[in-house]
Amino acid sequence: MSGTRIASLDFLRGVAVMGILVANLPAFALPRAAYFSPLAWGGTAPADIAVWFATFVLVEGKLRGLFSFLFGASLLLVIDRACDDAAGVHFRRMAVLFAIGCAHLYLVWWGDILAHYALVGALAYMARRLSVRWLVALGLGVLAWTWIGDVVGTAILWRSAARATPAMVATWDAFAASFGVPPRPALLAEIAATRGDWADALAWRWRHATGPLVSLTVVGPETMSAVLLGMAGYRSGFLTGTWPRARYRRWAVACLAPSLIGYAILGLATLAHGFDQRWVFLGSVGASPPLRTLGFVGYAALLVPLAGDGWWTARVAAAGRAAFTNYLATSVLMTAIFYGWGLGQFAAWPRATLTALVPIAWAGMLLWSKPWLDRRRYGPLEWLWRSLARGRPQPMRYADRSRPPAGA
Repeated sequence: MSGTRIASLDFLRGVAVMGILVANLPAFALPRAAYFSPLAWGGTAPADIAVWFATFVLVEGKLRGLFSFLFGASLLLVIDRACDDAAGVHFRRMAVLFAIGCAHLYLVWWGDILAHYALVGALAYMARRLSVRWLVALGLGVLAWTWIGDVVGTAILWRSAARATPAMVATWDAFAASFGVPPRPALLAEIAATRGDWADALAWRWRHATGPLVSLTVVGPETMSAVLLGMAGYRSGFLTGTWPRARYRRWAVACLAPSLIGYAILGLATLAHGFDQRWVFLGSVGASPPLRTLGFVGYAALLVPLAGDGWWTARVAAAGRAAFTNYLATSVLMTAIFYGWGLGQFAAWPRATLTALVPIAWAGMLLWSKPWLDRRRYGPLEWLWRSLARGRPQPMRYADRSRPPAGA
């Protein structure tokens, strides 16, 4: 398998891995429930609420969706280039990704997405020969199925608000664990475990982190939808930059306008209702699947024409070529700041203050990735993934500096 890099995929992947950091900051630094609701932890000062609102409208779900979208494109790219051993290459890659993801989940941070991608990617192999039309139809069908389930969940939560029976109380409290304000003892237990030593945090993750198989049943369909649409985006030329610029502009406006306006309305409604967990759930889950999909497709349409040879786009594209390394390195850096094995700052910073870490982490990604990849074919963990999947060490340095790097 060989070939030249696809600049638009690298650039989009770089934007996605940088944007995911913004979305994940509360999950690194605050109790899990604070990811969705500022009432759980992290402060409700005007600056904290402004950061929550901006993140909700511009980032939440959409950058993760963009990453899933690109994962589908890369998956199909590798399968197409594998030729005679497509199944072997694909499933070895997914097996190694699953192992690395599980290590990340339990040994480093509870918010891992890699093991989940590995399971979804293994299933997506069945769609490799579908046409663009069928990939889009299947992706949208799975999205509709996901949305129906989310609407049903919203109705169950709304009904439980009366708390007239023990069952309703249990349902309300179960939703509060993620979308409301959990009991204070539960919050303090999570904080104590995370601020403790590495073994304490590992024990807490083992008991409370959502395992890959559970994630597959809960969020797997929406991820699969994005992966299938990404396969269609690659096969149609949308993600590889072959469409006319005017067409990309039309798609960007048509997708981003309803997505961002819809999220703004949901965010304002959540604020107006004082972060009542019903409205938090409605905004982040019940009403948002189609808005998220429009959002990441719109971002892709906006960004693909920007991929090129400029200084900053080259830096972002290099960060995208090393997205696997940058994603995992971000987890190590952030847990070193917030977890007990490092500086132990978990639950100590207000939400607004966390944003100070964004330019620092972005600068790190942009400064190291390009110089490294100017001399080497892969990022460090990309090399490890590729070598383990192929069962032998892969050449890291270029044999001929005049040749472009091998395909992703």
